[in-house]
Amino acid sequence: MSHDHHDDGQGHRHESREHEHSHGPDDHHDDCGHGHARAHSHHHAGVVGGFRAAEQPKTWRSEREPGFGRGKILYFDAFSGVAGDMTVAALVDLGVPSRIVEEAVFSTGMRGYALHFRHGYVGSIGALKFEVDIDEGQKERNFADIDAMLGQANLRVEVKQTARNIFRRLAEAEAAVHRKSVESVHFHEVGAVDSIADIVGAAACLEYVGAAVWVSPLPMGRGFIQCRHGNIPLPAPATVSCLNGLATRDAGIDAELVTPTGAAILGTMAKGSVRWPAFSPLSVGWGAGSRVLPDRPNLLRVVLGAASEAADLSEGSDHVVIEANVDDSTGELAGHALTLLLEQGALDAWAVPITMKKGRPGMVLSAIVAPSDETRLTALLIRETTTLGVRRHRAGRTVRPRRMVEVTTRYGVVSVKVSEGPFGPPQLKPEFDGCVVLARSNDVPVREVLAEAVGAARSVLGLSQVNDRH
Repeated sequence: MSHDHHDDGQGHRHESREHEHSHGPDDHHDDCGHGHARAHSHHHAGVVGGFRAAEQPKTWRSEREPGFGRGKILYFDAFSGVAGDMTVAALVDLGVPSRIVEEAVFSTGMRGYALHFRHGYVGSIGALKFEVDIDEGQKERNFADIDAMLGQANLRVEVKQTARNIFRRLAEAEAAVHRKSVESVHFHEVGAVDSIADIVGAAACLEYVGAAVWVSPLPMGRGFIQCRHGNIPLPAPATVSCLNGLATRDAGIDAELVTPTGAAILGTMAKGSVRWPAFSPLSVGWGAGSRVLPDRPNLLRVVLGAASEAADLSEGSDHVVIEANVDDSTGELAGHALTLLLEQGALDAWAVPITMKKGRPGMVLSAIVAPSDETRLTALLIRETTTLGVRRHRAGRTVRPRRMVEVTTRYGVVSVKVSEGPFGPPQLKPEFDGCVVLARSNDVPVREVLAEAVGAARSVLGLSQVNDRH
């Protein structure tokens, strides 16, 4: 479970493992504080930091089938923040079989740990707690080691890629904080096992559910936590970096509520932030933290629901449209600018021909960008074109949930984008560039590969009629 929480005396089992990365030129290890408490402290029923374990819980949610959230919304109601272990616990409480987590973590090849799911209560609310007990003598791992291990793991393709993406987001955040390369970021030995278990477990659970992830504005605590190399401010620097594009708010307390691992998971997987989605709740899962918070139960609530046709999930997930008029530029320069915008993170970019003053032909160059990228991509648009100014305006988006699946055809393996949600039949769109490569290597028209890929995807997904886009 995540390099969970630093013992700041306020509540969460704070994610010291996530701060246990090395920094500086000497590759020394930044083990922030109190991480071992998570790995070795919970071996008995009773009161553990506000979580009361139930020796014989009277009821337990039944396990759900794979993909039980397809076409639905999975809402993270993080009123007390989020951490990796709380995420895994809440998703298993929602209905993901615990064996999905156990098998996924085991497939990484790590040994010398034990996973536990404990039923109990935080206050009067029943919840699940996820714990990792770790043997002594675990080896050091940097990001390059962990990424290679995940690449070789016997995981489903989607789970493997999701876990690697989450870990990269976390490592990139740490690298930026400590001014070092991503590959050399170290995870302290206990923290590495904890983080891998949390991230791989969360990736496996989210793929099993299959829903579009949205999150409430995240409460950010204040104060400081003690690490091996001194105090660091809250919210932790890596946490802030991982949350680019998501809404946050002041929690009003001195405590670490959002840990770097929790931030990396949601920063990678969430479509955006919303105070509460327009949907019909169907089921709820509760994940427990370890310690007592002064003004709220230390819980994460995940809610699976069905969106209404009129659901508007744009609140808090606004994007920015930047645009510029140019009338003295060639098509080649405009195309180059659009390519750079897309390469540098724009969600979409386009050009529209216009007639400007004095009848001069021109064009409007536009791009949809995340708020966190607005300044950087505005500067790029000015630098790469002849415009003298860039306009901007906020634009909410209603997003169709989508995911990638890999299917096997007689020509080879093809990635297919599946777009779902409450918007009519799903759409299947094979990745065109990959199909072109297979068509050339097999000396067949690309349309044949596209058709094969769509048919294979229909079979894998159990779809009889699909609105396919080639």
